[in-house]
Amino acid sequence: MSSSQWWDERAGLDGTVAVVTGGAGGLGEAITLDLAANGVRVALVDRDEAATERIGAALAADGHDAIAHTGDARDPDVLDVLFDAAAERWGRLDTLVNVVGGTFRAPFSDQTPKAWDALIRTNLTHVLHATSRAIPAMRAGGRGGSIISLTTIEGYRAAPNFAVYSAAKAAVAQFSRTLAVELAPERIRVNCVAPDLAPTPNMIGISGDGDTGQHPMLDPLNVGVSIPMGRLGVPADISNAVVFLASGLSSYLTGTTLHPDGGTFASAGWFNWPGSGYGNMVPPDVLDLMREQS
Repeated sequence: MSSSQWWDERAGLDGTVAVVTGGAGGLGEAITLDLAANGVRVALVDRDEAATERIGAALAADGHDAIAHTGDARDPDVLDVLFDAAAERWGRLDTLVNVVGGTFRAPFSDQTPKAWDALIRTNLTHVLHATSRAIPAMRAGGRGGSIISLTTIEGYRAAPNFAVYSAAKAAVAQFSRTLAVELAPERIRVNCVAPDLAPTPNMIGISGDGDTGQHPMLDPLNVGVSIPMGRLGVPADISNAVVFLASGLSSYLTGTTLHPDGGTFASAGWFNWPGSGYGNMVPPDVLDLMREQS
């Protein structure tokens, strides 16, 4: 058996159908294109009209059967249109990928209830809406399915100045873990993918330097200190994990989270300081430098 035959047989992705929310930009674009490259027919929605048109044209040019809708995945009516379109064209659903998310930096005490609601709607509520539509579609096929939600490392550790965002992502993880048990007898698997530093324009905009346009995460010295593998993530690191969870290679995996983060979740506050190696406290020489600058 050739390697391609092995992959096709084990993965079983060719001819399946996936719905991807937020599937036209950043991580969503990588996920959409990688699923399509494996023979998955993708129905995506994204509120960025230009990005949606671009990826729709790219999929068509490569001969992929796809649906690309412009709309806000946080709107249940928009989701209804997308799921109905997928059902009408293909009559099945095998995978749901919830990509939509977002945040802003601010102390909790400076936020308003309106801000809380926006963060929860962006990072949790739409996952509930999309999942509630995916389950009956997967049940109707009788083949099981895979529900995948993008969370973040901040849902699994403290995230100062991102408290509500962190709470919403942690809620998605616990929702997924619990739902996985509920749906396991029907072979509908529910898992999460939790990236850390895989820069996209939106991520860089959250805490970049407004004067220089630079973001601390792009500094090679910072990368070497804070990421055990010594490099930033790229969209493919995340889309690889999603393709795995969508495929038959993960057919016995449910209720868990994959962490494509270069080891930052595992290191949990331990940093690889130049000259002194790993430590969970600031080295004396760095403290001396900080005192000199203060």
